[in-house]
Amino acid sequence: RVGPPASAPRARGSGARPGGDGRQDSGRGEPKTLWGSSEPRPPGAGPGQPSPQQRTETLGFYESDRGRKKKRSLPDLSLLRFISAELTRGYFLEHNEAKYTERRERVYTCMRIPKELEKLMFFGIFLCLDAFLYVFTLLPLRVFLAMFRFITLPCYGLRDRRLLQPAQVCDILKGVILVICYFMMHYVDYSMMYHLIRGQSVIKLYIIYNMLEVADRLISSFGQDILDALYWTATEPKERKRAHIGVIPHFFMAVLYVFLHAILIMVQATTLNVAFNSHNKSLLTIMMSNNFVEIKGSVFKKFEKNNLFQMSNSDIKERFTNYVLLLIVCLRNMEQFSWNPDHLWVLFPDVCMVVASEIAVDIVKHAFITKFNDITADVYSEYRASLAFDLVSSRQKN
Repeated sequence: RVGPPASAPRARGSGARPGGDGRQDSGRGEPKTLWGSSEPRPPGAGPGQPSPQQRTETLGFYESDRGRKKKRSLPDLSLLRFISAELTRGYFLEHNEAKYTERRERVYTCMRIPKELEKLMFFGIFLCLDAFLYVFTLLPLRVFLAMFRFITLPCYGLRDRRLLQPAQVCDILKGVILVICYFMMHYVDYSMMYHLIRGQSVIKLYIIYNMLEVADRLISSFGQDILDALYWTATEPKERKRAHIGVIPHFFMAVLYVFLHAILIMVQATTLNVAFNSHNKSLLTIMMSNNFVEIKGSVFKKFEKNNLFQMSNSDIKERFTNYVLLLIVCLRNMEQFSWNPDHLWVLFPDVCMVVASEIAVDIVKHAFITKFNDITADVYSEYRASLAFDLVSSRQKN
């Protein structure tokens, strides 16, 4: 039959479109869209109609295909455009609300630390003052009552009763140690010690003062164990098996400890007195700068609440000791100037400088320790409650 067919058959794999547009694919049998991709044509887009603009999501922003084709050329990335972007960009703080809220709370905690710390220090210093005055006020009366009981109780023929209670035995031991050390301190020449320390160079005095501070902490911690061992050895019940060296050796060890600690405090007071009376205040400045070394040695360590409590107690004891040393220095200087009140105003600026440096060091140290270890300022209220509980417990009668 002559004549063209009604419709030419579609060759297999030729890629011809049903619409007869004459376009072919790449030979893999996949039809292409008009815009060059292998994606299907959106519904409603005919062969002669323009395709709708597609939007692609990139990092939270929708970018059109037409916009992606019109990329910025290299001359558009200028310094002026970079500066404009830096000046107008945002910070997206609302996306990290928990993070920035926590940092704000840290700032508020650092602002509360001075008040809470000084309340603890104030309470602790009064506890130290109470214990210090107890030795010179109530302890002599308690020793007198214990000795009166020891002398008069056998006269009534009460053989079956115990002569002294454990607390009275401890009071007598404390009184005897105090009296013995008092007479031993009479043989220490303070004038010779003062001139011996005054003749040393500034560097030697600085080293001596640092050694005295370290020795004070070590002797204090070990000396408390010596005294507690003496009291327990003297009052231990007779029914128990005694595994100790006896009361007398413990007593001499306690006397030696108290005497050496008293000498140590006297040398510290003498060194501080030399620093106050020196013509240039270089020694006093060096001794004050020594307090700032504590910041370097403390703030970058890991602290728990219990460790911070121990360090707070140590700071209370150290500050009270410094106040006692300053009082001794002022009394010695006032005695040398026949108690002239005008000389007190000469010492007043140096005293204030030493006290202010001690307070500043403690505040900075505790503020950064609480910041680095995520400890709230409310912990100092717990420390005060713990000290008050210990005070009440020690006053209860067994």
